[in-house]
Amino acid sequence: MSNLHLCSKTGRLRVLILVAAAMLLLSGAWAGAGNGQQPPPPPTVTIDLQRAVQLALQHNHVLLAARTQVAQSKADEVTASIRPNPVFTWNGLFWPFFSPSQLNGDYIDNVTEFDALFAYTFERGHKRKWRMRNARDNTAVVQSQVQDNERALTFNVAQQFINILLAESSLSFAQQNLSSFQQTLDVSQERYQKGAISEGDLLKIKLQMLSFQQDVASSRLARQQALDSLRDLMGYESVPRNYDVVGNLAYTPIQGNVEDFQSKALSLRPDLQAANQAVVAAKSRYMLARANGKRDLTFTSGYSHVGYANDASFSVNMEIPLFDRNQGEIARTHVAITQSEEVKNAAQQAVMTDVSTAYEAVKTGEGIVQLYQSGYLKESKESLDISQYAYQRGAASLLDFLDAERSYRSTELTYRNTLATYMLAVEQLNEAVSARPQP
Repeated sequence: MSNLHLCSKTGRLRVLILVAAAMLLLSGAWAGAGNGQQPPPPPTVTIDLQRAVQLALQHNHVLLAARTQVAQSKADEVTASIRPNPVFTWNGLFWPFFSPSQLNGDYIDNVTEFDALFAYTFERGHKRKWRMRNARDNTAVVQSQVQDNERALTFNVAQQFINILLAESSLSFAQQNLSSFQQTLDVSQERYQKGAISEGDLLKIKLQMLSFQQDVASSRLARQQALDSLRDLMGYESVPRNYDVVGNLAYTPIQGNVEDFQSKALSLRPDLQAANQAVVAAKSRYMLARANGKRDLTFTSGYSHVGYANDASFSVNMEIPLFDRNQGEIARTHVAITQSEEVKNAAQQAVMTDVSTAYEAVKTGEGIVQLYQSGYLKESKESLDISQYAYQRGAASLLDFLDAERSYRSTELTYRNTLATYMLAVEQLNEAVSARPQP
C-alpha cells in the first residue's frame, strides 16, 4: 500500500515539474512581447527599371488578357482548316408499325422500302485554302497588336519608375533642406534671445520652416503614389508592398540623328507592322470572298431496297448562281484593301511624327540640363552659402537670406524636374522607335 502511495506522489511531482517548465517558457515569451520585441521584418525587395519592365510583361493582367487573343486567333485557324462533314441518311417506309404481326420476310421483300444515302460536299474555288490563309494573316495582325501593347506598357512602367526617382530625389533634397534650415532657425533663436533680430524676423523664419515641412510631406506622398502605380502595372502579386526601386536621376546623352531613329522605327514599330499585315489580311479576305462566290458540289451515293429490287443511285447537287454570286462581299472586301492601305500610310506618317516629336523633346531637354550643369547649380549653391554665412553673423538682412534660400531651392527642384523630364523624353523616344531592349 505504501509503495502505491509513493508511486502516486512521484507521478504528481513529474506533472508539476512539466507544468512549471511550460509556464516558464510562456512567461519568457510574454516578457519578450511585453518588451516590444517583434520578429524581424522581411527584407525590402529592390528592383531596377529593367526588372520592373520584366515583371510587368510577366504579370500585368491587362497584357495577359490581350495575349489570349493570340490563342483565340490560332483557334480560328483550326476552325478555318476544317473540311465539311459527310452526311449519312437512312429512311424506311411502309413498315407495319400498328400491325407488327404482319412483319415477316415476305412482307419486307414485297412491301417495305428503305434507303441508305451518303453525301459529301466538295468545296470549289479553293475556299479552304483562302480561309486558312486569311486566318493566319489575322493571327499575324493580332500578334503585332499584342506587341504594341507591350511597347505601351513598357513606356508606362518607365514613366512611373522615373516618377519614383524624382519623388525620392525631391524627398532627399527636402529633408536635407529641412535639416539645414533647422540649424538656421536655432541660430536665429539665439540671436533673438540676444536682441540681434526682432521677433518679426524670427516668425518669418519659422513660417519659412513650414514650406520645407510641406515639401517633405508632399515628396513622401508622391513617392508612395508612384510606387503604388508602378506596382499596379507590374501586378500586385509580383512584389511586396514595402518594395523599393534602385536608380538615380541622371543625364545620359543619346547617339544618332532623327533620320536614324525614324529609319529604325519604320522597321521595328509593332503598330506599323500590324498595319502592314492588315493590308495582307485584307487581300486574303478579298480572295476568300471571291472563292465563296463559287458554288459547291454535293455528291450523293445511295442504296435503295424496294420490293425485290436492290438498286444503287448517284446524284450531284449544285446551286445555280443566277442571282447570288457573293457580289456584295466581293465589292466590300475589295474596297477594304484600299482602306487598309490608307490606314497603313497614316500609321507610317504617325510613326515619323512620333519619332520627330520625341527626338526634339530629348534635344530640348538635353540643352536645358546642360545649362544647369554648366554653372547655374553651382552658382545658386554658392549664393546660398554666402547669404547664410553672412546672415548668421549679422552681415546680411533676413530678406536677402530668404531670397537666396528660395532661389536655391527653386533652382534645385527645377533641375531635378528637368532631369526627370529629359529621362522621360528619352523613354518616349525609345517607345516611338520601339528600341528598348526587352528583358
